Amino acid sequence: MSTKGRHLIKYRFFIKMKKTFYLLTLAVLAVSCNSSRVVTAKDITPPGSFTQNCEGPAVDRQGNLFVVNYQKDGAVGRFGPGGSAEVFVTLPEGSTANAIRFDSKGDLLLADFSGHNILRINPETRKVTVHCHDARFNQPNDICITSKDVLYASDPKWADGTGQLWRISPDGKATLLESNMGTTNGIELSPDEKILYVNESIQQNVWAYDVAPDGSLGNKRLLIHFDKDGLDGMKCDRQGNLYIARWGRGTVAVVSPKGQLLREIKTGGKQVSNLTFCDASQKSIFVTLQDRKCVQRVMNYEL
Repeated sequence: MSTKGRHLIKYRFFIKMKKTFYLLTLAVLAVSCNSSRVVTAKDITPPGSFTQNCEGPAVDRQGNLFVVNYQKDGAVGRFGPGGSAEVFVTLPEGSTANAIRFDSKGDLLLADFSGHNILRINPETRKVTVHCHDARFNQPNDICITSKDVLYASDPKWADGTGQLWRISPDGKATLLESNMGTTNGIELSPDEKILYVNESIQQNVWAYDVAPDGSLGNKRLLIHFDKDGLDGMKCDRQGNLYIARWGRGTVAVVSPKGQLLREIKTGGKQVSNLTFCDASQKSIFVTLQDRKCVQRVMNYEL
């Protein structure tokens, strides 16, 4: 083959490779720009591992994942970083948890909707005690906690679509902050603890409050309203963006502190009830799926 012929083949090969690279680049950009794209989603528990009340994922300092209603209602499951799984605690009869948070000591605090309590679990002894009980509670649903161990709790009354909002002191005293709300559900604090977010599932509203130094709330305003599908658990990332479980839609909506819908992350189910970040990198999230009765790990590439 002549030198000219070899150069022609090389040139055609170069053009072909350049075109392939261009098409691949377009494909990657198209995926990156799709705000509702499917990112990597993987079941970390088999479907059917939980009851219909699969909820409340939370990760401790050692990387263990805790999720409520594992195998049966009232059982708290623990899943180790190496793949181990166990029933960590079975709650007292009449109690069914819906959310988990950790206090500064590492104790688990749980919203017990059927027992109308906030429960405490010592992770070493696994002893379950009542942290707070109030006859005015409807069904404590979700909780968030400050660095000083002050709890805020949502308290819906599903029968009539109303709800309440509570502050619970470290010694277990409950203060009613607001009543006559919609079906209060997901609740979360901003990273600096200056803003409290509360959503109403049926009304599809997310409210923001300023948090005063004494823990009281003010300057209530509507952060965002969704036109359809339910709202459930919420978590904030380090940038202050709010991740909202969209029950019935099968996504996690990411909303900026200014109320802008940034994107939606698709999961492998429809009834997304809650979420938490897998670790400090916040590159992935655990989601609880009530329709599939399992937990998924979903990559979160777009931080």
